[in-house]
Amino acid sequence: MSEHTYTVVVGVSPRSSSPTALRWAHEQAAAHGGRVVAVRAWRTPNPQATPSGTTASRVGSAADTEHAAMEALLADVAGVLGPDHGVDVRVVRGDRRRALLDAAVDADLLVVDAPRSLASSPLFAHRLVYAARCPVVVMPPRISGEPESGLGRAGWAAVRAAGSAGRPGLGTRRD
Repeated sequence: MSEHTYTVVVGVSPRSSSPTALRWAHEQAAAHGGRVVAVRAWRTPNPQATPSGTTASRVGSAADTEHAAMEALLADVAGVLGPDHGVDVRVVRGDRRRALLDAAVDADLLVVDAPRSLASSPLFAHRLVYAARCPVVVMPPRISGEPESGLGRAGWAAVRAAGSAGRPGLGTRRD
């Protein structure tokens, strides 16, 4: 019978490098004598169309795109954790949600940074929590140093205003 190694899967964003999620996942794996698997999804870019409607002559191949994604992921992980990080890195072609869920099938923990924008990633973390087979840790923007989005600030202000105006909904606390 094989012995299970405690595994923490961490999603690494190509935009931010997910430094808080990477550090926290690395600390959790070290505390449990386990390993970290850093995952990034990639897609082949769509070729640009010319004014005539035909595609440009230079279209990157899937192999080139995958290689570039792997190099970028290796650089991001080394930039956050140092060159001797010991993290397994994986690039997966396709959707990032599916890539993370597939990588975390036998994992003990899945860690991601909160999406930077609700407009580009509606309910991404929420969907991960309900679909994953292991616990999911979402590093909130306040911990990861991301500024609060305008939608977040405006959304709660609207809720408080509706509650204080005597309208149905969430009321404000009066202690």
